[in-house]
Amino acid sequence: MANHKSSIKRIRQTEKRKLHNRYFAKTARNAVRKLRATSEKAAAAEMLPKISSMLDKLAKRNIIHKNKASNLKSKLTVFVNKLA
Repeated sequence: MANHKSSIKRIRQTEKRKLHNRYFAKTARNAVRKLRATSEKAAAAEMLPKISSMLDKLAKRNIIHKNKASNLKSKLTVFVNKLA
């Protein structure tokens, strides 16, 4: 266990930040999963901008990598455009 006050505090902060980041990353993954499960084009087209925005915010805050956000947005856009 850490002996310095600063390292003890750092451990507390890291744990709190980890829970915060995990929550938002999991929420985004569930949103992406929900969009991929949608078969209606209108509903999917309505969800796409919200999910894209969510991914951009996560990338901006370094919760997910910016390239991962871009790849997900690209694949989701292709998916929505292919829906009949």
